[in-house]
Amino acid sequence: MPPLLVCPACDLVHRGDTDVSAAEIGRASCARCRAVLRRSPHARIDTALAVALSALVLFLLANAYPLVEFQVNGTSRATNLAGAALGLYHAGHLALGLLVLLTTVVAPLAQILGLLYLLIPLRRKRRARRQSAVFRAVLQLRHWTFIEVFMLGAVVALVRLSAFAKVVPGIALVCCGLLMMCLAALTSLTSAEQFWDWVARSRR
Repeated sequence: MPPLLVCPACDLVHRGDTDVSAAEIGRASCARCRAVLRRSPHARIDTALAVALSALVLFLLANAYPLVEFQVNGTSRATNLAGAALGLYHAGHLALGLLVLLTTVVAPLAQILGLLYLLIPLRRKRRARRQSAVFRAVLQLRHWTFIEVFMLGAVVALVRLSAFAKVVPGIALVCCGLLMMCLAALTSLTSAEQFWDWVARSRR
């Protein structure tokens, strides 16, 4: 039975290659809205590894240095990424604090480490233990990574707070912005089709 492809834009279901028009460069487009259904795997595993390592370094920097510093009446206070979630906990917002911790610290770190765990053996033509289960977990973790939402909320809050105190953005804020872009690139580079294409090549 030919595989089914669902258009991410209009949800039209395509059966195999009969309803799909393939471009010369190997892309499949929707027969109704012409949105890209599937791209031919072409990314290099070295590129994905480099982006994953960059994301890990940026994540460590984002948690090691202050995210922002507030200066009010001669006193200053600074916090990092994990400290933002801890501050919500101390303010009595337990559920919100746990959600921020999960979506900005736990999920991104687990996603990066999971991909490194899978990609490093693949580059050596080997297979990581429980490879399929770990990759499925990484795909699920992507739904719980909201660095971009945190960044948007942080920028809006800092702009509003600047009217009451001197706000000094820290190194971690820049690292969070770069981390957001690295995670987006990593998601694009390690799609399910691309990953299984690497797995198939490693068996040759």
